[in-house]
Amino acid sequence: MTVDEPSSAASAPGEEPPEENPLALRIEQLILGSERRYTPFQAARSAGVSMELASRFWRAMGFADIGQAKALTEADVLALRRLAGLVEAGLLSEPMAVQVARSTGQTTARLAEWQIDSFLEGLTEPPEPGMTRTEVTYPLVELLLPELEEFLVYVWRRQLAAATGRVVQAADDEEMVERRIAVGFADLVGFTRLTRRLEEEELGELVEAFETTAADLVAAHGGRLIKTLGDEVLFAADDAGIASEIGLRLIETMTHDETMPELRVGIAFGTVTTRMGDVFGTTVNLASRLTSIAPKDAVLVDGAFAEELMRSGDAPESEAEAAKAEKEGRSPASAYRFALQPMWQRPVRGLGVVEPWLLTRRG
Repeated sequence: MTVDEPSSAASAPGEEPPEENPLALRIEQLILGSERRYTPFQAARSAGVSMELASRFWRAMGFADIGQAKALTEADVLALRRLAGLVEAGLLSEPMAVQVARSTGQTTARLAEWQIDSFLEGLTEPPEPGMTRTEVTYPLVELLLPELEEFLVYVWRRQLAAATGRVVQAADDEEMVERRIAVGFADLVGFTRLTRRLEEEELGELVEAFETTAADLVAAHGGRLIKTLGDEVLFAADDAGIASEIGLRLIETMTHDETMPELRVGIAFGTVTTRMGDVFGTTVNLASRLTSIAPKDAVLVDGAFAEELMRSGDAPESEAEAAKAEKEGRSPASAYRFALQPMWQRPVRGLGVVEPWLLTRRG
């Protein structure tokens, strides 16, 4: 690959570059494992890639343009070389390599921000006598860095193994691309009012408790937490029975926690589009709409979800059907885990008229 000429400088002629905090530079060197040696142009040239491609990779990872400041390390060169090598070897297309950079950058940026905020708040407050929080940061990072790095790789491998397993278990390519799954939203009721009433710290603690509880329940019962949105979580499950258990457990758990507001849950079943760990499409939109119209502390599902529960034997078509099946010896009423009650039809913006079903436990 050819290397383009640099097109800009780090600062305008006659301007002095901003002076950086010496401790910040020491911490950066500790984390990156090497000192600043390269401008972006030099790093691209050393990696054997064009400046244009290097810039695309860096921006995808979430790094700001730095002109031609000498701010890059051997690790930056190695990362460029590896990504470009995957493209040259034909293992990844160039757009796919950029997507890998973007998905990794977005995920780890949020993780890094959360970790440093949590560790500094939890471990260096109040600061040691005679030391500022900034001064405590270096030894703290020095101790945590190797352990966190190993743990991060372990969790990533575990998640990668689970995701790969879901793909290879698909019956065929069509099923893998057009997979039908359950998608659910859980939404705290009256969150906007709470933001006006609670102090920022109290609000933060409530959101963290909600997200933690939701994440634990989704994982424990075999679902996947797609993302959290403060007062709302989005989860997915491969079958309607798992999603039902998650939705009802969320309601039951939050109801027994006096510190938590009421909750609404909406779940839909159908095909989705997946991208960078997120899900999109009509099924997701329907789940969101169901959540907005669900009664407090209740779970609403769509018709396709209800049909899937009936098909799998997790719910009867009605209590009369359950009684009939038990009388005929086809299935004891206790075999059904969930009950479904058809609700009123209503128009839903952008989706036409839908007939929600109220999901409850039997008995």
